[in-house]
Amino acid sequence: MIRRAVVFGAAFVGLAFLVLPVVAIFARVPPARLIGQLGNGTVTDALRVSVETSAAAQALVLLIGTPTAVVLARRFRFRELLVSLVELPLVLPPAVAGLGLFAAFGRFGLLHTTIPFTKLAVIFAVAFVSGPLYVRAAIAAFEAVDGNVVAASRTLGAGPTRTFFRIVLPLARPGLGAGAALALARGLGEFGATIMFAGSLRGVTETLPLAVYSEFNVDFDTALAVSALLVALSAALLIALKWRPSLSTSRFRFAASS
Repeated sequence: MIRRAVVFGAAFVGLAFLVLPVVAIFARVPPARLIGQLGNGTVTDALRVSVETSAAAQALVLLIGTPTAVVLARRFRFRELLVSLVELPLVLPPAVAGLGLFAAFGRFGLLHTTIPFTKLAVIFAVAFVSGPLYVRAAIAAFEAVDGNVVAASRTLGAGPTRTFFRIVLPLARPGLGAGAALALARGLGEFGATIMFAGSLRGVTETLPLAVYSEFNVDFDTALAVSALLVALSAALLIALKWRPSLSTSRFRFAASS
């Protein structure tokens, strides 16, 4: 009896610790006032930048990440090393990720570009930190496709391209969708790499997370409104990911591939 009470007590404390900060965002300011703050120019500008850059970054992740996952889903020498390199941005400190992008694409970096502190820099930062989530899920999804089905398609005369788009891609779609949703959620919340590589210029590079930071000491109600908006977007993505049958069945594939 005492052991059960201790377990349930610890579980209650853990849940409260995780839920309380989210609840506090909505409890500190009345909902009507939060909604009113969403008409603030700072909020609308940050929302527009976030939507534009997240959409562009997501397209970039899908365009580059899908072929990358197709290649890495095969077995070859040094494959695990390449997979580890792809996953490395997931564990890098965000400031280091931003500094790395600056060292690579800055005016005095390896490629000598003028990308930093532009909207393109935001897209690069978001894609860099969120892309590995999609690639890792896509690798697992492609690995899960039954090789016998692919072989049967080839035996019946379908070429590699047709087999990929008619057989492999539809079978892998649930895992790809789950990975894309995770990458989108991660990209919407990106802060460290963005502020290091793109700065925080209102209407240009200031995304919703950066707006929270900039408004924190200026207008706390606005910071709360932006935070509430981010919580709502994140919750919507999480619910869609968990309750859509075709995606929920694939969430276990995100584990380390065999």
